[in-house]
Parts: sequence; C-alpha cells; structure tokens
Amino acid sequence: MIETPGILLTVLAFMAVIGPLVFLHEMGHYLVGRWFGVKAEAFSIGFGREIFGWTDKRGTRWKIGWAQIGGYVRFAGDMSPASEANEEWKSLPAAERAKTFQSKALWQRALIVLAGPVTNLIVAMVIIGAFVGLNGIAQTPAVVTQIVPGSAAEKAGMVKGDKIIELGGKTVERFEDIFMPVRTSAGMPLSAKIVRNGKDITLTVTPTAVREKDRFGNVYNFGKIGIGGGQPVFERVPFYEIPGIAFDETVSILRSMIEGIWKIIIGRIPIDELGGPLKIAQISGQAASIGWESLVYLAALVSINLGFINLLPIPMLDGGHLSFYAAEAIRRRPVSIRTQEWAFRSGLLFLLTFMLFVTFHNDFKSLGIWDRLAGLIG
Repeated sequence: MIETPGILLTVLAFMAVIGPLVFLHEMGHYLVGRWFGVKAEAFSIGFGREIFGWTDKRGTRWKIGWAQIGGYVRFAGDMSPASEANEEWKSLPAAERAKTFQSKALWQRALIVLAGPVTNLIVAMVIIGAFVGLNGIAQTPAVVTQIVPGSAAEKAGMVKGDKIIELGGKTVERFEDIFMPVRTSAGMPLSAKIVRNGKDITLTVTPTAVREKDRFGNVYNFGKIGIGGGQPVFERVPFYEIPGIAFDETVSILRSMIEGIWKIIIGRIPIDELGGPLKIAQISGQAASIGWESLVYLAALVSINLGFINLLPIPMLDGGHLSFYAAEAIRRRPVSIRTQEWAFRSGLLFLLTFMLFVTFHNDFKSLGIWDRLAGLIG
C-alpha cells in the first residue's frame, strides 16, 4: 500500500525546508554587503505582491512575497541586472553613492555575491556536522561478506572476503564509499581494485540497472552490483574532527551532484531524474512523515543544491555575476553593459524555460498529474 503524507504536511514541510534556506542564502548576501557599507533597500522572502513587511531603522524593507519560490536582497544602486554606474547613479549625492553596490571595489562585490551560495554550503556542513556529533560516522569495513548469485559482482569475479580499496578511480576507505559510484553508474564499467589473500587484483564490474519503488510510490533507477558488507559500524569522533568530516561529506555530496549533472548532459542518466519545486515539496512531505531527522537531512541536501546551482556560470544566478567579475578582473575593465544585459535576458529565458520543463514534464509526470488529467479527459 502506497503511503501519502497529505497536502497540509507536504506544504508545511516544503516551507520548513525552503523558507529558512532561502532566508539564510539572502542573509549571506545581506551581511557581507552591510559589512562593506552597502545599504540594503529590500530583503524579500518570496516574489510578487507583498503579504506583509516592515521597514527597519536603516531603511531596509523586510517583506514576505506571495510566491514562495525564492527571495532576493536589493542593494542601493541596483537599478538594473548589470548594476551599471549609469547617469541616475552618478547623480546621487556622494554620501549616498558611497552606500551603493556599484561604488564598491571589484573584490568586495564578488564577495557579496559569493556569500549567498557559500552560506548554503556552510549551513549544510553545520547540519551534517550535527548528525556526525550525535550519531558518529559510519565506518563499516569495505569487505565483501555477501555475493548475490548471478549479480554483476559475481560475474566480475568478486568473492566473499575481497576488500575493495578503489572503485571507479575513487579510493574506498569504508563500505559506505561504494554506494554512490555504483548507484550512479548503471550499465557503465567500473574498475575495481581489491585485495584478496594479501594480493592486489583489478576487476571490471558493470552495475546492473535496477528500477525500484519505495513505500511512497516513488520510482528510482540506479545501479547495483549485488554485494553486501558486514554489520554497519558507527564510530564516535572527537569534537575537533567534526568540522573536517562535515566538510569532506559536503564536498563528496557536491561532487556526486556535479557528476550526476554531467552524466545527464552526456546522456548517461535520463533528464527525467531532475526534479523541480513540486518534486522537492513531495519529497519534503515524505521526509517529514518519516521523522524530523529525515527532514533536516533533506534540508542539508537541498542547501547544497541551492549553493551549487547558484554558483553555475549562468546569467541571473550568482555564478553569472561572478563570471562577469572574473572577466572584469582579467580584462581590467567591465564587460559592456549591452553584453551583460543581453546575457541576463538570455539567462532569464533559459532559467524560465528550464524551470517550466522540469516542473511540467518531470514533476507532473512523476506525480502522475498528466495521467490523472488524461483520465478525466478520457
């Protein structure tokens, strides 16, 4: 029987995940901008018409918009996407002009923009670090204790007792390191270095494509080689080691995301695997129904996603701004306003098109909305 968390729980869980992450992302921009003396005219969670808000003593309007799909900080002087020093900016009094975004040095503007995505990554590290501190870290030995008959591992020549030290070019230190390379490599040969009876052996194993459905009805496609390890081992770690472990885990997740997107680009993973806001809302509700730990860990994954996506060199995203700043640093003069405006319009069109595709094609399909509509019409 398929479980459903319900609309109310789904909406509340989605808001509990996205709202704080968007707020913290924009707060990163805001705090670094304030540190450099830039005035923030508006700080908004959500877009569109203001539901409610207030203005603080610094003149910043803090508000909530009706469309809860993002947020923004509008700094003084942000009169266009390119934030150019136009005539309107030049006509400002010197004291006011000094508080604008454009008046700051290139490195300061870059840090203000970079602060948002970095904050998301830091939030993820804090969450992961908290889990490590509470539960310890999995350190199950990377020794094969089970082989499924007829599996990819058996066909590759693996046997019980093999210790895997490298898989797909990546060092394996614990059994948990095997999961992600196998999961994202269905049908793709992986080089596996193992130690058997004290001797190093290299095998080639090709994960079998598996399609499974969870208790919520979600269908997952992933690779599987058919091995098992020993009883999971969790070890407590000294407090001072937690930040380093959290950093490594965050980088590992980020690397997996990058590899996943690259495999989608080259066609090794179907684009249907991408999820939009509706899919995130659905998963948020499901995670909340499992328990608060699942929801908080999901927030860490979404935070890494937000940080990564915003660093992509696409105009309208933070990474697009940083790309122009990098070009400005190399050329020793800003990219022309016309080029920037053209790029930002193109970037906006790309993002809107991509969002519509992911939402109406992937999300509607995975949620069964198109099938329901077809049933109603039929």
